[in-house]
Amino acid sequence: MAKEKLKEQARVWLLPVEKVLPSPFQARAVFDELELKKLAISILQNGLLQPISVRPTVDGRYQLIAGERRLRACKLAGMQSIPAIIYHFEDEKTAALSLLENLQREQLNPFEQAKALRDLVNLWNCTQETAAKKLGIAQPTLANKLRLLMLTQEQQEICIAANLTERHARAVLRLPSSEQRTKALRAAAEHTYNVQQTEAMVERLLNQKPKQKRTIMVRDVRIFVNTIDRAVKLMTGNGIPATAEKREQPDYIEYVVRIPTAHCVENKEALSGKP
Repeated sequence: MAKEKLKEQARVWLLPVEKVLPSPFQARAVFDELELKKLAISILQNGLLQPISVRPTVDGRYQLIAGERRLRACKLAGMQSIPAIIYHFEDEKTAALSLLENLQREQLNPFEQAKALRDLVNLWNCTQETAAKKLGIAQPTLANKLRLLMLTQEQQEICIAANLTERHARAVLRLPSSEQRTKALRAAAEHTYNVQQTEAMVERLLNQKPKQKRTIMVRDVRIFVNTIDRAVKLMTGNGIPATAEKREQPDYIEYVVRIPTAHCVENKEALSGKP
């Protein structure tokens, strides 16, 4: 049985296109229609130069392991059959090969790449350090790519639509709130900021002091406050040494008015020698 499988893997089979199912482990979410059309024309003119990879399913069909773009282009070209190599892999091996093929062969956007890397780490059930060694990249590089998934779906879509790079995305991750990140990405997209300009904008936002809340008095309250001020001025103008201290708080105004009694006023006048 094992020898038969090896022989099968050594051959290129022509499989009916409609019997090939897409891979459930496909990392790419967006396919460039123009590029697919170009590939379809090339296949019609030159044939498919590299077979797709598949594995058989229990219902007599085949599940794609690698070659999603090639399969889509062949369907677009109206081909009835497609060259394929048949492998007999378990789910884990199939998923790993599918994700690795995406990472190595296709131009994934930064977020698709980050999701593929996250899926591989989860699939291998290992630390980032071990996964980085398997992938042949530095652990900080892997960590930085995975950090991109901290951005929301909306923020990721802003980056993709405006062709903002991975470094643009990492720059706004320094901002503490999701609202700030969204605003910064929209500003970078609108003004077509390069990475350095985006980093400078983020630095300005981080160093920006919070605005002081202004206390806004409603009309009736302002009238009462003015009345108190006029009353105190009236007393002091008539020789009564009244004082007033006003302290404005975010949710109230505090007044402390001190009006000397007649006895205190008389004593002060006596001490001063006034008749």
